[in-house]
Amino acid sequence: MSRQALVGNVTAMLADAGFAVSDRIAVRPKSFDLAARRGEDVLLVKVLANVDAFDAATGAEMRRLGHYLNATPLVLSLRTRDEDLKPGVVYFRHGVPAISPDTAVDLFVEEVPPLIYAAPGGLYVNIDGDVLADAREERDWSLGQLASELGVSRRTVSKYEDGMNASVDVAARLEEVFDRPLSAPVDVLDGAEEVRDGDPEPSEPEPDPDDEGVVAVLTRAGYTVHPTEQAPFKTVSEDAEESLLTGHSDFTRTAEKRARIMSSVGDITRTRSVYVVDSATRENVDGTALVEREELERVEDADDLRDLIYGRVDREPESA
Repeated sequence: MSRQALVGNVTAMLADAGFAVSDRIAVRPKSFDLAARRGEDVLLVKVLANVDAFDAATGAEMRRLGHYLNATPLVLSLRTRDEDLKPGVVYFRHGVPAISPDTAVDLFVEEVPPLIYAAPGGLYVNIDGDVLADAREERDWSLGQLASELGVSRRTVSKYEDGMNASVDVAARLEEVFDRPLSAPVDVLDGAEEVRDGDPEPSEPEPDPDDEGVVAVLTRAGYTVHPTEQAPFKTVSEDAEESLLTGHSDFTRTAEKRARIMSSVGDITRTRSVYVVDSATRENVDGTALVEREELERVEDADDLRDLIYGRVDREPESA
């Protein structure tokens, strides 16, 4: 299956699951292919045939963008190395959860979350420690008795009850012994923080030298500005009231395409978008306000910038 077809299938699946889905990100560089929202759940989705093509720089960018935009970064992929991704299993690449399309259908369409995640050494399950402790006490077993039944140490059983993960084989044995489910789902929509690998939080990149003037104005206006490296926009800026996607370049066909994508992503993430150009012959591109550099340099505060944007765009994003 071509990557384009795979992205199309993922888009259709998310729509079937009730997500509003952005236009495909069809410009480079790009760290994600789609943004999607269902209620308060927002996804930034990277679609790859082979998850091993997902590199550290892309992972860091997606995690940063997930933080800025209150979204879950997620990779959907078919295989790793020479084998398919297993259904019902969450994998991790550079701190970002990765699942197969079949697992995504179960999660988003059937609303059946995965129970298993891959980590160094094999496949693991989150044991609900409170349920396990209750089951053991109902049977009036000591920690030692259960440890003997499982062939592990008493200390290991204690750790299971404290929330330590267990191998799939041990989890299956526990559920067989007590004849009840003991596994806790992997919370993909929160980035699977409870089991995610221990990659440190990625540091922010420096702004492109060509964008330093724009960054300076936004900072002066009271925004906290987060530069990007692989997004269809140059920065994500925040103040107390809103987030703002910004782009900056000459107004070429590529710039127009970027502005259109920024608007589509902004609709999903409930952010405004503005594109700074040297000269503009129109007011906006599908809701992304076009602001000339000289106009931007006259901005003193966030209200000035909002007035500029409101004057160029008829609609406002939905409130979060």
